[in-house]
Amino acid sequence: MPPLAVLKPAFSSAWKLAVRTAVLAPLFWMPQAERIRIERWLRGREQWQKLRRADLVVVSFGKSGRTWLRVMLSRFYGYRYGFSERSLIGFDNFHLRDRRIPKIFFTHDNYTKDYTGNIDNKSDYYDRKVVLLVRHPADVAVSQYHQWKYRMRPRKKVINAYPREDVDLFTFVARHEAGIGKVIDWMNGWARELPKLPDLLLVRFEDLKADTAGTLSRILAFAGTPGTSEEIAEAVRFGSFENMRKMEAENRFWFAGGRLKAADRANPASYKTRRGEAGGWRKDFSPEQVAEIEAIVESRLLPGFGYLRAERSADVAPAA
Repeated sequence: MPPLAVLKPAFSSAWKLAVRTAVLAPLFWMPQAERIRIERWLRGREQWQKLRRADLVVVSFGKSGRTWLRVMLSRFYGYRYGFSERSLIGFDNFHLRDRRIPKIFFTHDNYTKDYTGNIDNKSDYYDRKVVLLVRHPADVAVSQYHQWKYRMRPRKKVINAYPREDVDLFTFVARHEAGIGKVIDWMNGWARELPKLPDLLLVRFEDLKADTAGTLSRILAFAGTPGTSEEIAEAVRFGSFENMRKMEAENRFWFAGGRLKAADRANPASYKTRRGEAGGWRKDFSPEQVAEIEAIVESRLLPGFGYLRAERSADVAPAA
């Protein structure tokens, strides 16, 4: 039987859903745009409340490696304090079991602004300790396509303006408003605000992939809970692609909902842990399509993350 603190994320999610349903159900007569605005406001209020209580905030666009990082952090703290391998961090559930563990809020920064009204800035985060996890926008957009096609809940498609009709991979990535343009706009919003965030650690998925132990060690030190080489090695082992795919197929984590559960065990594209590569997006397109996607990145993405040709040729490190 799992500890009561482990059950909290499941109870919390059920309660939030019940509240949103109770508020929105009587508003069925409203235009859909207005109901979406109210739902996003409600979700934003939920996120704002967690943001204000968090000791550490991990911000990323969807499909940037957040679940991988969450699993490794869960195993790090679980290994240190003797929790089951099946325990997964869900904001403050680990903190409730041991106060030395920080309350970690994982967010895609997609609703808080709908509650606070801070649309054009990141002032909601100015006084927070933030880990900003980024990934090459083309890799993100390709992974978002598979998330949308095989895993995304219908309601999320509506309130976040994802395609309602079937589209092919290249159309989704390069042409649709939910594709690479959306990812770049999100990244640019953070790029413009980096100088205003005094307590921020920028982490690239590519660096986490190339030096997992070293990058995880940096994150843990930033969080105020530096780890030993043994603890970090165990977290890295546990978070390996092979082990995560195995755990997802077996639905190993307690009350993780659909976060780490294959939508269709027979379909590799439906797994949360799908491919786990850096730069793998190029395999999915023709040379002409690759060139077009690269041109979009070059023309639209702001510097600061190390993904632009000029940054790579000049060997410029991402801003920290």
